[in-house]
Amino acid sequence: MNRIVIAFSLVALMLFSQGPLLKAAEQQPNILWIIAEDMGPELGCYGTPEVKTPTLDRLAKNGMLFQNAFTVTPVCSTSRSSFMTGMYAMSIDAHNHRSHREGTNPLPEGVRVITDWLRPAGYTTGNIKTLTTDRKLAKFYKGTGKTDWNFTYPKGKQPFDVKNWDDLKNQQPFYAQINFSETHRGGAWNTSHDHIGYQADPAKVKIPPYYPDHPVTRGVWAQYLNAVMAVDKKVAFILDLLKRDKLDKNTIVIFLGDHGRAMPRGKQWPYDSGLHIPLIIYWPEGNDTLPAPAHYTRGEKSEQLISSIDLSATTLALAGVTKPEKMQGQVFLGTQAEPPRTYVFGGRDRGDETVFHIRTVRDKRFRYLRNKYPEHPFLQINRYKETQYPIIGLLRHLHAEGKLTGPPLALMAKSRPKEELYDLQNDPWEINNLAEDPQSQETKQRLASALDQWMEEIDDKGRIPEDPSIPKFWDERSIRVYSKRLQERPKDWFLTNPALGPYKVESNKSE
Repeated sequence: MNRIVIAFSLVALMLFSQGPLLKAAEQQPNILWIIAEDMGPELGCYGTPEVKTPTLDRLAKNGMLFQNAFTVTPVCSTSRSSFMTGMYAMSIDAHNHRSHREGTNPLPEGVRVITDWLRPAGYTTGNIKTLTTDRKLAKFYKGTGKTDWNFTYPKGKQPFDVKNWDDLKNQQPFYAQINFSETHRGGAWNTSHDHIGYQADPAKVKIPPYYPDHPVTRGVWAQYLNAVMAVDKKVAFILDLLKRDKLDKNTIVIFLGDHGRAMPRGKQWPYDSGLHIPLIIYWPEGNDTLPAPAHYTRGEKSEQLISSIDLSATTLALAGVTKPEKMQGQVFLGTQAEPPRTYVFGGRDRGDETVFHIRTVRDKRFRYLRNKYPEHPFLQINRYKETQYPIIGLLRHLHAEGKLTGPPLALMAKSRPKEELYDLQNDPWEINNLAEDPQSQETKQRLASALDQWMEEIDDKGRIPEDPSIPKFWDERSIRVYSKRLQERPKDWFLTNPALGPYKVESNKSE
């Protein structure tokens, strides 16, 4: 009898002791990152004309919109290497685009991808590709499963546990991400207009002043906005899935771009146009067991400076995971929140065969850039872009005819300034370089000193040039892949390129 009582008591004790743990586990939120490739803050909620994004606008209204969020670098592989580890790509030798170096570039000791910090906390992790089993819907409503990192993930292991949406609801709590490619140049971009109702009117779009005001420019920009609207439609599908599966009350939704828009002087360029991203964080409503964290204000448009690596640190904090010692991202929500940033830092190095070394720092008003190779022209050859970007073809065509003036002409210069300084408050397109302005020297020196200190603190690996064989390899590869295509295309290829979507231009309108 005593044995029975003792056994019963032990069982009761175990259940009692597990109760708080089970309750805590139930309170762990699901966390969903929705990542749009190559997408700047061109949404209705950011004030962009000719784009209709009701889903994301509503998410921002009911959540929190961040107006000053920036990636570390302006291209996929280096940017993703940063925000998936919470580390600056320049710190972990992942700063040169498309140097995956399979098997030769492991992450440093104490650095992991975010999913490997979340698993020990009980999280299932997913990089979702399959959203629906309906074959017709699945042609459009799907994720890419993109990773594209410049480091070697441990052999024999997987960075994500699942890839199907339906696997999530039975494996909570989960951290999952869904990548959408509509705003990345390619097939999804070219056909985005087929999936939306309203299409952007090229005559009404607002184009940057460093592009020639031409039907090609307006057509490409309108198709970009069509792609943004297609992303908005896919986000609506995801939110409906959350409701269907009764996950909407315990899932934090974070919407972001992996870097800025895929346009000349955007993607691969560390100006605002290449680094500024949309960031919306939605904390679920109507769940008393999941109160909103400190520093989260529903409906607020925050001007706080956010670096994309801060999302990694903050996601861990929201999941109840203490920020790893080496992680460079800063927590900006919850009880672990750190003081707001004064500066955000970034840069770029080699992209494919194109060698640059640029570092930049930005506060809330000014951006400073330092160019190590000013002798390399802005339109230094990048054969991928020469095939994919009609505006580059237009620039070269108009320049050859002597028809470029002002900021568009400046893009054709044979060299670039060693230093650049822009007043974003008065010059949001970053076209008036104040680096030599006598009245701006104090600001320039302040930012330059902050940049020097940052490069030293993070041990910026970009200060050491790559082995010459690496850019040589990518140059030779680019020649093999693109040269024949470049040689055989018609001279007016940029008038009918698929990237224009439905906005093809007749040859007699090119003059």
